[in-house]
Amino acid sequence: MRAIRQYEFGSPETLRYEEVADPVPGEGQVLVSVAAAGVHLLDTTIRKGESGGPFPLPELPMTPGREVAGTVTGLGAGVDPVWLGKRVVAHLGQASGGYAELAAANVASLHELPEHVLFEDAVAMIGTGRTAVGVLRIAELAKDDVVLVTSAAGGLGALFVQEAKAVGATVVGLASTAKLDVVRDLGADHVVDYTQPDWPDAVRAEVGEATVVLDGVGGAPGRQALELLGVGGRTILFGWSAGEPTRIETEDLYQRGLTASVAVGPRMMKGTNLRELETLALEALAEGRMKPQTTVFGLADAPAAHGALEGRRTTGKVVLTP
Repeated sequence: MRAIRQYEFGSPETLRYEEVADPVPGEGQVLVSVAAAGVHLLDTTIRKGESGGPFPLPELPMTPGREVAGTVTGLGAGVDPVWLGKRVVAHLGQASGGYAELAAANVASLHELPEHVLFEDAVAMIGTGRTAVGVLRIAELAKDDVVLVTSAAGGLGALFVQEAKAVGATVVGLASTAKLDVVRDLGADHVVDYTQPDWPDAVRAEVGEATVVLDGVGGAPGRQALELLGVGGRTILFGWSAGEPTRIETEDLYQRGLTASVAVGPRMMKGTNLRELETLALEALAEGRMKPQTTVFGLADAPAAHGALEGRRTTGKVVLTP
């Protein structure tokens, strides 16, 4: 089969498209013919050799990839034959071989997919979707909220816009110039170009102040978003794509009675049933309540996919297709 292999940490060019041996499913595993593989921002961090969160970096050489969707074409020992031929999606874990034409997956990680669900959408929801559901649980959005969504055209942001509108909230979506129409089409009530230096003034002109910030950008934009919260507002933090977390002082919380919650990392990993979040995300997809945005690259173009993701030149979830 063909797969992406990495022999050293570094730039996107360290990702090589090569012919490798087919994986053999072990006991309790299936072989999936991969129709779509998810690309996560964490994949780019691991590729560079930086910390992969609470997990150690993988040993090299390795095939990256955390999420796959496709058809079961082989069974390991002890697996019920009923799985053969099923359309499935699975979260494989850290750097577990998803960037390939074939991948081995634990049968316990599989979710069967209805015929009408696209593989590209399913692979977006198994990882990014489950994170979105977890963040939204903590956010507890209500119809009287004014929700400011940073990076509203991103994989998570697009889902947040849809869910906030579904509960009846007023939504302000932040995006770069090229992605404003995407956020508008998702249903945001107000769309603001955060690449403009006066973007906070534009938000104030539209809605006055926000009650909720969903912040996955961090850095200066995250801080500016925090300052748009009114008394009693809350910020939900789930990442820092800008390169550093949003700076929050205790004084910020006291002055306006704000609350700040970190929705990912230990909080999501400890005491959270990740499979339940996956199931809820996939149900939302199957029922049409959430529709992920995707940017699709060919498997051989994994280096370009990483570069585009890091350069903020993608919309929604980045997906590789063999």
